[in-house]
Amino acid sequence: MVPRPSIEEIRTWADAVGPAFPLVFLVVHVVLTVAPIPRTIFTVSAGVLFGAATGITVSVAATTISAVLALLLVRAIGRDAFAARLTHPTARAVDDRLARRGWLAVGSLRLIAPIPFAVVNYCSGVSSVRTLPYTLATVVGILPGTIGVVLLADALTGQTDPALLVISAICISIGLLGLVFDARTPVKG
Repeated sequence: MVPRPSIEEIRTWADAVGPAFPLVFLVVHVVLTVAPIPRTIFTVSAGVLFGAATGITVSVAATTISAVLALLLVRAIGRDAFAARLTHPTARAVDDRLARRGWLAVGSLRLIAPIPFAVVNYCSGVSSVRTLPYTLATVVGILPGTIGVVLLADALTGQTDPALLVISAICISIGLLGLVFDARTPVKG
């Protein structure tokens, strides 16, 4: 019953708002996805509002900033209290692995779309994964999926490419292979 604007009308509106709109969108994306709000909503919206190039840039930047802020927030709030309870040898072994090679686990989990973004952020926050490897693994891990979703949203103009589904399947497969590789490869002391 409510009229819905076309994609072209939405883009025209976004352009009319002005050049600061992508920055405002980025800030809102960062703030809301530190909380467990799905980032996919923002990634799709970026593709619709800004098109491929700006949508990818804004989405990757906002997602990375959000991930790092969530990691740092969890660590500031209570990583030490939580870590003190990780006394089981298996939990210690996992934490040790994340400290030494957490980038592979984080990057692999980022490639697997069904794994919630916030869950990876919060779990990484209580782990010993270092911030720089976590950040780099986040960028590498989110890049293929983010590009795929933004391009898919951009394609809502009527130019949908079925190859995007193949890209998603490849990303999930690479992520699963990375986790299997990490689990089967010993960590050097």
